[in-house]
Amino acid sequence: MPVESASIVLVLPLGSPAFGRAAEAVQAGFLAAAQAAKAKPLVIGHGDGDVLAGFSRAKDAGARVIVGPLIRDDMKTVVDAGLDLPPTIALNQLDEGVPLPTRMYTLSLTIDNEARQLARRARDDGAMNVAVIASETPRHQRFASAFNAEWLLAGGTAPVMLRFDPSPERLRLLRRDLAKLPQAAVLLALDAADAALAKPYIGKIVSYTSSQVNERRPPDTLRDLDDVRFIDMPWLVEPDTAVFTDLPRPDYRNATLDRLYALGIDAFHIARVFAERAPDKLEFDGATGRITLDATRQFVREGRLMQFQAGAIVPVNPR
Repeated sequence: MPVESASIVLVLPLGSPAFGRAAEAVQAGFLAAAQAAKAKPLVIGHGDGDVLAGFSRAKDAGARVIVGPLIRDDMKTVVDAGLDLPPTIALNQLDEGVPLPTRMYTLSLTIDNEARQLARRARDDGAMNVAVIASETPRHQRFASAFNAEWLLAGGTAPVMLRFDPSPERLRLLRRDLAKLPQAAVLLALDAADAALAKPYIGKIVSYTSSQVNERRPPDTLRDLDDVRFIDMPWLVEPDTAVFTDLPRPDYRNATLDRLYALGIDAFHIARVFAERAPDKLEFDGATGRITLDATRQFVREGRLMQFQAGAIVPVNPR
């Protein structure tokens, strides 16, 4: 099948029953940013287990830069295949410690970046000790691990690890345990519902958590999260920013899809730079945060620090 020629090619699992909706949101953000820039990238869809065919078509199209894969397993497949590719902006991450191929870069929405940013912010705000309250889900365990590693790197003492249990008896024990510890901060490695459940038992200790707590819950339920601090992207918490004026804002009614749409916006801006020449340095204010290309070819995102206050979301005063 003939393939249209394009310098920027987006490869997404648009034909996947499980990931097609997420891919569509990324595509929509990517094409919205491209239209604003009067660019015409090529989009190549693939199904489950068919990512290599998508990348082959991207190469045949003469891509100067490829954006994708979106799914971690697809990313592993592309890496393991050892393909000779132009600069490639993957929208996920490999496992910790696994090196990237020479011309592959990563831009992702994993909450590891948020965890590291929160650890640095807590230290900068004067916290000397921290308790980490975590559920046993892999996602929250990873979030807690990333926070702990950065906290120790910043000179903090070993975090006190507390397992979350939603039973009233265990929550009362949690309050007792926290009262015994001279902690200056608490990390909630929990989803929104569990964070709201735990917060009344934490008292006045400064509390931090991930963007996953910002799930468009009703204002009355947000009051249970009063004073909890979290990191989120400008696209969601600063929607009136002038840089977004020319971009359509779909009504997804789902914060996850909104975040993927914002990821597509930033992925296009990066791809446009790479289509000219792969830079050694790149930094800009994007829809997903302040984005910086680091020495390991990862695009690090720094979001906005926000907090819940009387059922609303407001910025935390800058340092």
